[in-house]
Amino acid sequence: MNDRLARLILFNKPYGVLSQFTPEGRWRGLKDFIAIPDVYVAGRLDADSEGLLLLTDNGRLQARISDPRFKMEKTYWVQVEGLPDEAALQALRAGVQLKDGLTLPARARLLSPPPGVWEREPPIRTRQAIPTAWIELVIREGRNRQVRRMTAATGFPTLRLIRAAIGPYRLDGLAPGSWREEQQETDHDDA
Repeated sequence: MNDRLARLILFNKPYGVLSQFTPEGRWRGLKDFIAIPDVYVAGRLDADSEGLLLLTDNGRLQARISDPRFKMEKTYWVQVEGLPDEAALQALRAGVQLKDGLTLPARARLLSPPPGVWEREPPIRTRQAIPTAWIELVIREGRNRQVRRMTAATGFPTLRLIRAAIGPYRLDGLAPGSWREEQQETDHDDA
């Protein structure tokens, strides 16, 4: 068997950074943070979202991470406007009807106390008369802006979105703009 170790970069993507190396318009690119040749993003995270982004130099590993057929769970910490009740959480758990169809069931729970996260630059907008809450949402899909659309559909718009984990890979204390490398064995049987 001709296995080899793949490079796997775990990056805590700050707000305002694209999931690509080149900047575009007002958004910065990954080249401002990661100067490693021949690694590519496995999955994406919108510029206005933060948190875990994975990069690898191995096409099979990239596909296993990003292809919805492999249904790798993605865990998000979502700060929402308002205080979601059990009915809203149950709606997320059951699947939410969006314009592009019903989402798969998700795991959803209130995070109390809120996760200990960094300050965002720029800070989120808040309204004094409306409280906020944090939800942990675990999904197996990757539709465009899915988490934001799911919380909005249940009546609780997303104010801040942080991806905390992708499958077994976790932020685990990585500061925004920081990365660490893990060696990953490639498995040639799961192409």
